[in-house]
Amino acid sequence: MTDAPRRGRSGGGRAARQAKRAAGAAVTQAYLERTLPPVGVLDEEGLAQIEANAETILSEVGIQFNGYPAALERFEAAGCRVEGEFVYFPKGLARRIVQENAPKSYIQHARNSERNVKIGDNSTVFVPNYGSPFITDLDQGRRYATIADFQNVVKLVYQLPHLHHSGGTVCEPVDVPVNKRHLDMVYSHLKYSDKPIMGSVTAPERAADSVELARMAFGGDLEGRTVMTSLINANSPLAWDDTMLGAAEVYARANQACVISPFILMGAMSPVTVAGLCAQALAEALAGMAFVQLAAPGAPVVFGTFATSMSMATGAPTFGTAEGGLAIYIMAELARRVGVPFRSGGQFTASKAPDAQAAYESAMTLLPTMQAGVNFVLHAAGWIEGGLAISLEKLIMDADQLGAMNVYAKGVDVSENGQAMDAFRTNEHGQHFLGNAHTLANFETAFYRSSVADNNSYEQWSDEGSLTAAQRANGMWKQMLSDYTAPELDDAADAEMLAYIAKRKDEMPDAIG
Repeated sequence: MTDAPRRGRSGGGRAARQAKRAAGAAVTQAYLERTLPPVGVLDEEGLAQIEANAETILSEVGIQFNGYPAALERFEAAGCRVEGEFVYFPKGLARRIVQENAPKSYIQHARNSERNVKIGDNSTVFVPNYGSPFITDLDQGRRYATIADFQNVVKLVYQLPHLHHSGGTVCEPVDVPVNKRHLDMVYSHLKYSDKPIMGSVTAPERAADSVELARMAFGGDLEGRTVMTSLINANSPLAWDDTMLGAAEVYARANQACVISPFILMGAMSPVTVAGLCAQALAEALAGMAFVQLAAPGAPVVFGTFATSMSMATGAPTFGTAEGGLAIYIMAELARRVGVPFRSGGQFTASKAPDAQAAYESAMTLLPTMQAGVNFVLHAAGWIEGGLAISLEKLIMDADQLGAMNVYAKGVDVSENGQAMDAFRTNEHGQHFLGNAHTLANFETAFYRSSVADNNSYEQWSDEGSLTAAQRANGMWKQMLSDYTAPELDDAADAEMLAYIAKRKDEMPDAIG
């Protein structure tokens, strides 16, 4: 049983005003540019040791490339030793292939050019939840997601200014056959948003469909532009499979970006130590990025890692842990040393509701994400229940925290205005600064204003219905969906995509794989 929001005598007016501030599809800032310097937790000796351990893994333990003979042939031609499906890299070879070919940063183009994002260098791009089969909210509770739910999430993300990217599989629409749902998902991103998107990776042909739909939405020719950044997960430990490799090759040959990302639970898919995890993740990522560069030299890649711990008592994944945060710091530094963009972090929690546990665990991941200097932040909003579900209330609450990170990323203003010396010179001793000219000049922009938090008196909070943060967020997402207006989309491009989708669906029977 879940609690629906209660309305006070205000008739929900404050919630509507909050929703209006949080929503609105106007472009505010396409992505973050950090001035806050990255934080490191290891010295040069420690980083060099992990790099050396990764090279030992690559050269002596090897990486398995399952079911993809073309990968084995390319690696052998590049100087690797190949035994069956195992590839052994001479020390330094994988790193050299990546550094000599992969761009240090790239622009991902959106349908609306004002929303183009830079991925790499000192930029940070916030991307919503990915891959959850369930969706939950305070009204209907936890349930399997549908394509209608998927479209609603896309519409909400489109209106949330601090989410820079529309994402990919924001939830799994289980009412559409597995082999066809990618068509509806990619179309929904292109139809209901004009932010950058991710494509399908569950089969090479689905990646090809994603590229084709994007081509239509972008006017018939991508002209070499990178318009998708898509997630390619390793089959950790120390293996890559043909599904991911095939999708990566399709994207790379079309000059679309691949996030080459080991997915590791310490203790299950890697050793239990942070240093062991980092060496393994570096080895897996270098091998995957080298594969992409051999398939299509110069194609954009992002060094990714999803790293967290597990309960040694139950085997359940744990989130928002100290160990996971330390791994983010180390892997970000290792990615900078390779010279490619980095993906990690987000707002993770194992909590089943948008409660205190969810807030604490999410903050324990978000702060290392920002301090480490992560470039592409998948799962930045909405993640709940260890990723099994997306919460609409948490989506709103998380996005609000991303707005605060916009201030955090800029660091401290030490300009003439930031130093505020005129305020000291003009303010009388013992008198407040509220009426000072400096305060009035900075009144609108002085502090980040949360759209979710309640800072009013107890009496006003009570009068407005005594709503929790989750209940306020519930009213906000409902108002946003009510207010949603779709971005412009060329009618001819829309018709072409719909015809392509109908044709592709007719060509194959429904399947569950």
